[in-house]
Amino acid sequence: MKIVSAQEAVQHVSSHQKVFFQGAAMTPLALIEALSNRYESLEKVSIVQLHTEGEAMYTQAPYNKAFEVISCFVGGNVRGSINSEKGSYIPVFLSEVGNLFEQNIVDLNVAFINVSPPDKHGYCSLGVSVDVTMAALRSADLVIAQVNDQVPRSHGDGIIHTDQIDYGVEISQPIFGHEPKEPNDIETQIGKNIAEMVDDGATLQLGIGAIPNAVLAQLGDHKNLGVHTEMFSDGVLPLVEKGVITGENKKVKPGKIATCFAVGSQKLYDFIDENPFVHFKEAAYTNDTALIRKNPKVTAINSAVEIDLTGQVCADTIGGYQISGVGGQMDFIRGASLSPGGKAIIAMPSVTRKGDSKITAFLKEGAGVTTTRAHVHYVVTEHGVVNLYGKDLHERARALISIAHPDHRESLQKQAFDRFKMSDFKY
Repeated sequence: MKIVSAQEAVQHVSSHQKVFFQGAAMTPLALIEALSNRYESLEKVSIVQLHTEGEAMYTQAPYNKAFEVISCFVGGNVRGSINSEKGSYIPVFLSEVGNLFEQNIVDLNVAFINVSPPDKHGYCSLGVSVDVTMAALRSADLVIAQVNDQVPRSHGDGIIHTDQIDYGVEISQPIFGHEPKEPNDIETQIGKNIAEMVDDGATLQLGIGAIPNAVLAQLGDHKNLGVHTEMFSDGVLPLVEKGVITGENKKVKPGKIATCFAVGSQKLYDFIDENPFVHFKEAAYTNDTALIRKNPKVTAINSAVEIDLTGQVCADTIGGYQISGVGGQMDFIRGASLSPGGKAIIAMPSVTRKGDSKITAFLKEGAGVTTTRAHVHYVVTEHGVVNLYGKDLHERARALISIAHPDHRESLQKQAFDRFKMSDFKY
């Protein structure tokens, strides 16, 4: 690893190349800024990424003259670009993104990463975002790293030797954090509804946000819970401290939290630093349905933008507008469904912020089907829980209407009649 300045490092990027950015909390901001500032000397550089943090200069004028974004998951900082002529989205399961790199389906030239300083043996940590980064490193022709003394050293697979890094840029910069938000009354009720479904000894998959935190807040009296997830946040910390999360019953990585990335507060990152209880794996591992299903009572909690009366789930678009990505929802929905005693859950408020029903007769025109109706089991709103598994289309419609917002049930009943010729609205 040759130590250079950020400006020197990015001189090794050429026009028409594909450059991978490590994402989430580990977004390499100094390198991204230096590369963006080269916009006048570059053309048609493709940025390949999952969700990144920061302002994403490369998507803004005048920098975007030189860059386009190819995203496998879409965050708020690049949505405008992805939904314009300057970018596009690859529909892909998170478990398979690494395959795109390693099979040269998406041929990477350069990888930008954010790592801890090397230990006495020359090994750096990828911190709290291993996910698809290891596959990118193995595939890219050139690896450029921010060597950052504020990166926590995580245990697991995210360890690379300095020999694997071509150029290093020494910085001291906090990684991106998100303070946990308190759930509102609706989210709290959803959390209570889900918590009643969680068995002692269950293995949890959940993400960041108010609903996962609301669920975790209700689990203080549970026993021997485990975590096998693509990501986690601060909500797990009180349960670890209370001895509720032990991982003792897990079959895959027993006694450890298995994850591929984490986003949260500095308290979370301090918990992860040098902690062998948390094991960071690649997304191809954490999101492998064959491994997920080996764990007992996998309880997977995922969200939705809308769900139609047959059970089709849209979680990554609003109509034809791409807002996120397929991610790991299907990986875990299927894994939980096949797990002994598992429960695959789609959880959402019954209405949008504008008061529109999130349970609809039809998905919006152009909407993507993130999870098919054949895969959906439990659906939860603040108004209750229904299980669609094994139900016919009429039964599904009745069940979903029963947990829709009361203001929308009559309209949904009429639409169900029009769609399915249903005359019996008792549910």
